[in-house]
Amino acid sequence: MLPRMRPILASFLLGSLAAAASAAPPVSYDAMFDPDFSGRAAEHVSWSPDGRKLGYVWDDGQGEALWTLDPVSGKSEAVLRLSGLEKAAGAGGKTELDDYTWSPKGDALLLEADGDLYLYSLAGPLLRRLTQTAAEEKIPTFSPDGLWVAFVRDYDLYTIHLETGREVRFTKDGRENEILNGINDWLYWEEIWDREDAGLWWSPDGKRIAYYRFDEREVPAHPLVDESPKVPQVNWQKYPKPGDPNPKVRVGVLDLATGRTLWMETGGQDQYLARVGWTPDGGAVVIQSLARSQTRLDLLRCGATDGRCSTLASESWPTWVNLGDDLHLLPDGRFLWGSERTGWRRLYLFGADGRLIRPVTPEGWSVTSLDGVAEDGAWVTFTAFRTEGLGPADRHVLRARLDEERWEELTAEPGTHSADPSPRTGAWVHAWSTADAPARTEVRLADGKAIPLPSAPPAGYDPAALPKWELLTLPGPEGSRLPARLLKPAGFDPSRRYPVIVYQYGGPGSQTVTNRWDTRRRDLWHKRMAQLGYAVFTVDNQSSVFFGKQGEDRDYRHMGEVNLAGQLAGVEYLKTLGWVDPARIGLWGWSGGGTNTLLCLLRRPGVWKAGVSGAPVTDWHLYDSAWTERYLDTPQDNEAGYLESSPLTYAGSLKDRLLIVHGLADDNVHPQNTVVMVAKLVDSKMPVEQAFYPGEKHAMGTASMRHFFERMEAFFAAALTP
Repeated sequence: MLPRMRPILASFLLGSLAAAASAAPPVSYDAMFDPDFSGRAAEHVSWSPDGRKLGYVWDDGQGEALWTLDPVSGKSEAVLRLSGLEKAAGAGGKTELDDYTWSPKGDALLLEADGDLYLYSLAGPLLRRLTQTAAEEKIPTFSPDGLWVAFVRDYDLYTIHLETGREVRFTKDGRENEILNGINDWLYWEEIWDREDAGLWWSPDGKRIAYYRFDEREVPAHPLVDESPKVPQVNWQKYPKPGDPNPKVRVGVLDLATGRTLWMETGGQDQYLARVGWTPDGGAVVIQSLARSQTRLDLLRCGATDGRCSTLASESWPTWVNLGDDLHLLPDGRFLWGSERTGWRRLYLFGADGRLIRPVTPEGWSVTSLDGVAEDGAWVTFTAFRTEGLGPADRHVLRARLDEERWEELTAEPGTHSADPSPRTGAWVHAWSTADAPARTEVRLADGKAIPLPSAPPAGYDPAALPKWELLTLPGPEGSRLPARLLKPAGFDPSRRYPVIVYQYGGPGSQTVTNRWDTRRRDLWHKRMAQLGYAVFTVDNQSSVFFGKQGEDRDYRHMGEVNLAGQLAGVEYLKTLGWVDPARIGLWGWSGGGTNTLLCLLRRPGVWKAGVSGAPVTDWHLYDSAWTERYLDTPQDNEAGYLESSPLTYAGSLKDRLLIVHGLADDNVHPQNTVVMVAKLVDSKMPVEQAFYPGEKHAMGTASMRHFFERMEAFFAAALTP
């Protein structure tokens, strides 16, 4: 049967075509999976070091170009057409600009394209290729004087002199799955930094480089098999599971003049060296050391010339300490650091001796990011949400004084706002969206003037014509009010009875009830389903962002119960709506949401009619060490919690229709999870539908994701038809 015929059949079976006849036609899959499905916007937005120019990438109809904007005059200029980059590459094909970095003086741009480096002089203008190697150059970083660039190639640390092109290789033992220099390993990239581009840091005087060294030789390797070739290929991934040896990590300080590395004396190897940076005077490296138990986080000050470390400040919590990206060192030795000591994250000002001075951000707000500090140290700009009611559904930009207790809110309208401030001029890039409107971006100047950055709306549909989300709260366990949101079916008729699709994630500190445009197409698919006659619903539980640190602690050492209680409360609320058919409620989720979908179906069979579980962890013994041990401790300390929290334990209870989906190259949640789950269901004589996607990772590519959404639409059409 052709999968793309099934959505039409679904509409017919649901009787929604007549209801939709007077409304706009459902958003098509072609529109949904167009590369510009959210519209086009300026990309790679970045301030010059002096804050007087803003760089961005935009296609004005003559091809993509790198532009600069002068915020004072409002004038934009295309400084480099990417067709010129393709000529410099000399490959004869299309060259993709991956990223760019301003030079310290703002007179040149370092370009990253297809794994190689280019230098573009704005004064020339002159485009020059710096590297041409089979291996990719990663984390390229200018020296403070702009004369050198440091980078990582094949897990070793290099510098290149920009005037002469001379390369210097400083480490020589880098080897995949063994020794990594100057770059994150998989565990740190996924769970500690949440990005790959961290691993080397120039000293302020440009004479030293601090860098990571990972020793992964004792970490177990997991095979990911590509079955596509005639002879299947195996990719061995270093992946520590709970209780396994973690990679051994050290921070070294490389003296560029001598080529020697001094290792910082951070203590034992069984810790996470979670953040690294330099003091403004260059005399020391600051390192955030997180115990493997993750109950204690120490801010260390390590001498750059002797390696000795002392503790400046510490955070501890009985369950776990959440890492933040909110440490900022001030020129006078004081520093800003985030803490959840009150149950909500606030920024605090500490003295040079580590003594707490005072909170900087206001009570009643929880900080989600430190966006910037004025060069003169007068103001700090940050993003936060109100902690009351549905406040966490939004994100707002605020700023606070450092020399007095004063703050102001820079964004008032509902939605999700973000800021990228210039540290010198007071201007900032403001981006914002709502659940029903794609993101817009502008530059806001210190005098309040706003300059919009170029954008274009989606070509295949009108966002304003789609069903609108409703935010609400509903009764939850222990007298709580749970946040939720709802899409009513198009052509809503309260006298009819409608099926419901429930989306969930769950887990500590999670959030699905948001007031922002979803850039992963999930909510656009939800709006399509509402156009086809479904209600779409999501509810967050008592361990979600809405309930702060003490709320997420409810999941400590046993996960799934709090989310199940929240989802059951959501079903009870849906039953109070006379137009909902309680016998036709479906449930789905991806990753943690896939895990919780299984737990809901298996621990309360019969409540939901059907579920779709995407890329689920089915046995917590099989997930990575850093994430799992944070919440469940090690299996040696909490085997009962691992068993109670794993869907595999309850496989014999399945009564509802189930589709499990997984990418076969998923290096985050290994397909092993779904394999063992299906095997257990088969052993228990339980029917289950499966969909495996060859070559796909945890975040699947466009073609496979489109196929999945069409498959899920057909699945719910069949399962929720009366």
